[in-house]
This record gives sequence, structure tokens and C-alpha cells, in this order.
Amino acid sequence: RPPAPPPPGAPTARILFLTDLHWDRQYVPGSAAACPDPLCCRGAPRDGPGAAGFWGSYSKCDLPLHTIDALLAQLPNSTGHTGNGTGNGTGGFAAAYWTGDIPAHDVWQQSRGDQLRALRTVTALLRARLGDLRVFPAVGNHEATPVNAFPPPYVRGNRSAAWLYDAMAEAWQDWLPPAALHTLRAGGFYTAEVWPGLRLVSLNMNFCSQANFWLLINATDPAGQLQWLMGVLADAERDGEKVHIIGHIPPAHCLRSWSWNYYRIVNRFEGTIAAQFFGHTHLDEFELFYDEETLSRPVSIAFVAPSVAGSYPGSSHAVLDHETFILNLTEANAAPPGAAPPWQRLYSAREAYGLPTAFPADWDLLVRRMQDDEQLFQRFWFHLHKGHPPREPCGGPCKAALLCALRTGRASDPALCRPLRPALPFPRIQQLWHQWRLC
Repeated sequence: RPPAPPPPGAPTARILFLTDLHWDRQYVPGSAAACPDPLCCRGAPRDGPGAAGFWGSYSKCDLPLHTIDALLAQLPNSTGHTGNGTGNGTGGFAAAYWTGDIPAHDVWQQSRGDQLRALRTVTALLRARLGDLRVFPAVGNHEATPVNAFPPPYVRGNRSAAWLYDAMAEAWQDWLPPAALHTLRAGGFYTAEVWPGLRLVSLNMNFCSQANFWLLINATDPAGQLQWLMGVLADAERDGEKVHIIGHIPPAHCLRSWSWNYYRIVNRFEGTIAAQFFGHTHLDEFELFYDEETLSRPVSIAFVAPSVAGSYPGSSHAVLDHETFILNLTEANAAPPGAAPPWQRLYSAREAYGLPTAFPADWDLLVRRMQDDEQLFQRFWFHLHKGHPPREPCGGPCKAALLCALRTGRASDPALCRPLRPALPFPRIQQLWHQWRLC
């Protein structure tokens, strides 16, 4: 049955979506924002232009802890909320989804102790700022060291990931039930009830990662996670529950065998999976899923963005809209010392793109509209980069590859883009599509 919009005046719930916080404990305001290393804004302060701003920099830099704290302080649920910022007078959040990547990008010098410090520090900050708000985390690829190294659960001893999963279970035990902590310790994934009628599944997407060399042993379902997911969804279907799926790496960025099997699962349980949420790309985008028989009917969408979901008796728990909030670093760094940084709403999806609802069919139509409406596409390009797009514009080849990527919810399958009117020969679009996914 196709989804139906909620009746007028139906109650809604706001869900906070956090991802890729990347705390750099060595961030130094005033240090060099451009450097030959993979990560900058560290080291001794310097005078003159090119210095790292107090709140962050548009460069190869991660975030200082006080910027993350300032974001959390302006949320309506925060213990330090002053009434301005992201709350915008609309009330607090019902839950938070947090999809990983806590540590910085200094992967060449990280130890297990560094990763655990980041996990515990940022978790404690969320707990202090968000109070009783339930947070549902997912495991990012940067939580491990070496980065991306997540062995399957059957690997034991010092090479296993038990050091990380055990620490996560300890840090998150106030948010998750015992059964969820059990599978978290075993493989970094879990399921839990968000509220009656809505179940959350947190996947460890490192078991599909193209950068996880442990998957050379078994890339199909190395942790038995997909088999477990099938059981959770079957139980939810039987019990009349809807399911939200969260994870770090979006499905189309996964290894082909895992990604295609996941796509089949989404098809089978399209009536149960109400929404999907991922991070990792640092971009505000989405991935569409289509029925496998015709590859034309949109059945689901994976949001790589914060979202607002509906909740009431008989609710579909579908996404109704999503809003993105940003911090303008240029303005924030120019403000007087001690001034709170002005987080602001960048856009609402339905308002910006003229969507009647936020169901998969609406996003499918948006992709088709952007083919001919250049102004609409450039608006999406601006939002994709969180209001700070690259200097080089997105022309014909770039646009064709991006629209193709938005339609493709599984890896290595640009055939899903054939319904689009090609602006380039299809082999060239396929080549650019792969380049886009690699980025």
C-alpha cells in the first residue's frame, strides 16, 4: 500500500540527527589552517592570514570540542538551551540518532587509547547536554584503529574489536536495553524500541565497507548481520511495528554483494521499513531504492541528513520533512570573544524543493525535475555542500553523475539511472558515477 500523508493536525515528533562530529583534541585556534599534512589546524598559533578560527575553519580541519558543545547547548533539549538556535521555538526532540565517526582524521597516529578517549568524552558531553533524551548510536568507520579495521566477530583475542564494542556498551548502557547491549558487544549492531510501534535497527556498516580489508575473508555477510536483520524485520512485520534503520556508511557505498543483498531486504520489507538514516559522506544527500521487478517504482529512501518523523496511534512513522542547520564559520569566528556562535537553519526540504510530502516518490520526482530545472538543481547543489559549495560549478558531466548517484541505492549499478535522459553517453556517466561514489 502506498504511504499516505498524516491527517491535518496529527501530532509529530522531532528527531535529532547527529553524524561525523570528528573531535580533534589537538585543534588549536590560530594555528595554520593550510598545511602539507592530511589534517591541519594543529600546532603552535601564528599571526596573520590563514590562521585557524576559534570555532573551526573551512579547510582540512576537524572540530574543537567547544564547537560541538556549542551546537548541543543550542538544542531545545539541552541543559544549557537559551531559547535561540536550532530549536526555533518549535519544542524539543523525542529521540536522537547518532551515526558515528567520533575521532578526528589523524589516523596515522591514533591508538586504542585515543579512540576510547574520544568515545567517552563526546558521549559524556551528549549525556550532559541532552539530559534524559534517549540517544541511539551507530558505529562509524573512524572509531577503530587502524581506521576501517573491523574484523568479523569470529576473530578472537587481541586482533578482535572487543576492546571497542565493550567500551561502547559501557558508555551507552543508559541509552540501550540489555538485549541491545548484548549484540552491540558481539558485533557492533543492535535493535531497540524507540517508542511503542517504532523499532530502531542500528547497523554496523563497517561489515560492508570497501575499505575494511578484513572483508577479503568474507564480503557477503561476515558478521551474520543481514541474516539477523531479516529476523528483526520479520518479527516487526508480525508485530505490526515500523522500523527506522540507522548506520554510518550509506548502502550504495558498500561492497557490491552486501549492498545488493541489503537492497533485496529493503524491497521485501518496504511496508515495515519506514525510514533509513546514514552519514559518512559529509554531504546532505539521499539514495533511492526501487522495486526490483521494474526498477521504476520508488519503495524507500536513505536520508543522509537530519529528519523529522511523525508519531501518533496508527502512525506510519514515515519522514514528513527534514531540516539542516549550519554554523557559518566566517561570521562565528569574526564575532567578539565569548559570543555564542549563531547556528541557523539552512533549509527545510519540502519548502526548498516544493515537495508535497517527503515520501520516496516525491524524491524520485525531484531527481527528474532537476534534469530540466537548472535553478532547482543549483539549489540542491548549494544545500548538498551545506551552504558552502566548491568554487568550481557543477556542469553537465558533474550533474549527470550526481543525479545518477541519487537514484542508486545499491553499489555498482548505474543501470538504475537509465530512466534518466542522459546528457552524456552512458559509459561516460557510468565512469563519472564510480568517481562520485569513490569521493
